[in-house]
Amino acid sequence: MAVAMQSAPISLETMSDNIDAVNVHKTDLKQDKGLYDESEFDKSKDKAGFRQFEDACDQVKNFYAQQHTLQTVAYNLKARNDFKTKTRAHMTVWEAMEKLNTFIDECDPDTSESQMTHLLQSAEAIRKEGKPRWMQLVGLIHDLGKLLFFFGAKGQWDVVGDTFAVGCAFDDKIIFGNKSFKDNEDYNNEVYSTKYGIYSPGCGLENVMLCWGHDEYLYHIVKDQSTIPEEGLAMIRYHSFYPWHRENAYHELMNEHDHKMLEAVRAFNPYDLYSKSDEVPDPEKLKPYYMELIDEYFPTKIIRW
Repeated sequence: MAVAMQSAPISLETMSDNIDAVNVHKTDLKQDKGLYDESEFDKSKDKAGFRQFEDACDQVKNFYAQQHTLQTVAYNLKARNDFKTKTRAHMTVWEAMEKLNTFIDECDPDTSESQMTHLLQSAEAIRKEGKPRWMQLVGLIHDLGKLLFFFGAKGQWDVVGDTFAVGCAFDDKIIFGNKSFKDNEDYNNEVYSTKYGIYSPGCGLENVMLCWGHDEYLYHIVKDQSTIPEEGLAMIRYHSFYPWHRENAYHELMNEHDHKMLEAVRAFNPYDLYSKSDEVPDPEKLKPYYMELIDEYFPTKIIRW
């Protein structure tokens, strides 16, 4: 099995930024928006320039070659078993943000904004448009699952990147198409290669195994240790599930509840994808507000990671 590898180490921060293909723009924010009201701050952005993978650099293409080869059913079962049987660290949410912020690409003097900056920009964009407090918190923490990189990840292929279902045929709406999975051991499996695989029509996405990474990891942590509502949990679990919420793949597996969650994820997506701006938030200035917000939805201050 030949897997394309990167020629030099790349930080998680840089890889994640490359994958998202998100540029830095000015942000013009409005006030008083409800959960499902259309976002205003991103209307002036040229969205055609985002997530352009056809011209992606070799680093991104090599990343997805690895991810699409190594994200198998067997690996995902093992990753979930490891998650259930191990506690990786005990930290507050803010401490987790500070730890994630230590990702600096020492090989690149022109690194883009930090993980802390992205989280605060997402949260602040949601806050300034008057979205619910729990949604502001989701913006603040949605990428904290990238802490997996510290906790025994095999590489970056099981931490970041667009997510997809395993255990059924790889959909052609996945980035770079289903042919990019030809070296995955499940690609020709007599069960996993069928349309529904180990699932059934309308089974509900809660019963579908999405490839292991920062979304799935954080979802399980927040589900068990916070009071964030189900819409917020969906935003965390599915925010990188672009084949589903943008390309309309996997809809045959959805149940009625998933249709409601899909709208919530789509309401969140602009704040993740388009919130980067030239204005860099001051963590210390914003910390008191967000510490209060964290305490409101996390009954136990010390989180089991």
